[in-house]
Amino acid sequence: MNGAHVDPGADVAERVSIAPGAVVHAGARIGPGVHIGAGAVVQPGARIGEDCVIEEGAVVGKRPRLRPGSRAAAGGELPGVVLEAGVTVCCGAVVYAGALVASGAIIGDQAQVRERSRLGRGSVVGRGSTVDFDARVGARVLIQTNVYVTGGSTVEDDVFIGPGVLTTNDNTMGRHASSEPLLGPTFRRACRVGGGAVLVPGVTIGEEAFVAAGALVTRDVGDRDVVMGAPARVVRRVGDEDLLERWR
Repeated sequence: MNGAHVDPGADVAERVSIAPGAVVHAGARIGPGVHIGAGAVVQPGARIGEDCVIEEGAVVGKRPRLRPGSRAAAGGELPGVVLEAGVTVCCGAVVYAGALVASGAIIGDQAQVRERSRLGRGSVVGRGSTVDFDARVGARVLIQTNVYVTGGSTVEDDVFIGPGVLTTNDNTMGRHASSEPLLGPTFRRACRVGGGAVLVPGVTIGEEAFVAAGALVTRDVGDRDVVMGAPARVVRRVGDEDLLERWR
């Protein structure tokens, strides 16, 4: 295939374009109409739906390499990655084994989607951002550039997370019993978090809430609350004119 390497055990459908230098390993299943760019790698067990685009240098189905006892290793053997129809994995991005990316989602250049995470229909992960292990991201979520969505986070539908947002999930920074759960934040439906905000473990951002840029969120934010500052404090409520339904 024009300088690409496709293992004999790979299942490649019709109308698949594979550029020079790409590698498709045995056990991968590639649907019709898929394009795989130069230097991209599709690992064993990957399931790539129809009309997906895997751009240059991307890796789909990477197996994590973890230190002994890592929380990310929980859950046993990982299944192959699943990309549903129409997903785009941009240049240099890495999607790990065990992840599921729903139809129409876009994973930006040099972004990471880690093992056992879920990315909903039509959602976007911006350049250089990470959706860490066991995170759950809903539909139509916009995650901007250089965002870290920590392991175990929940992001409901239609959430906006601004550039450089940082989330955390471990109050003791590693000094706790192995049985103690990690506590990623929860983003309720249609909330908005401005650029550079920092969220401590376990906080909840309420439905349609608004977190101003640079805020330090140390406690839960109520539905439709507008918060700002360090630590973040409530300054007003989100008006009816700013609710998502007015902007669809």
